[in-house]
Amino acid sequence: MSLHDDAVLVLKEYEGQEALRGLYLAHLSEHPDGVWKACRAGHVTASALVVDPERGRVLLTLHRKLRMWLQMGGHCEPGDASLAAAALREATEESGIRGLALAPGGPVRLDRHAIPAPCHWHLDVQYLALAPSDAVAAISEESLDLRWFAYDEVAAVADDSVVRLLEAARARL
Repeated sequence: MSLHDDAVLVLKEYEGQEALRGLYLAHLSEHPDGVWKACRAGHVTASALVVDPERGRVLLTLHRKLRMWLQMGGHCEPGDASLAAAALREATEESGIRGLALAPGGPVRLDRHAIPAPCHWHLDVQYLALAPSDAVAAISEESLDLRWFAYDEVAAVADDSVVRLLEAARARL
């Protein structure tokens, strides 16, 4: 199965956010390259909120280019067998944590956000990644900083999209 086919299947099975889900599916129907960064009309991305439920905290990255506290995530790559695999790869690379596991049940949220030209939109499919109890985070070259935040601290440092992702993730726990 191609990554494009996997994305369509994941989105067809996703429950909730019907209008946005429909927009993602229409995009993929119109753009066979819609999962790749090269698609200038926008492209599907995969991200994961890294959560340590035992300690009630989340790991956020201070994105080097955007200078915002965000979940881990980014563009799909040719070696990604699925959106879930892309999200887990990105979370592992950007957090430095080995042994992350995606929570069962598929994506927890969708988030569409504008990005600078030459592309126009990221159609982010967002997952929940569970950190092992012995997790040790290590900053990557894509980050200015990497930090654990208690659930109730996130709204003070991150934008509304991250707060909504945390709410959806906590509902899944």
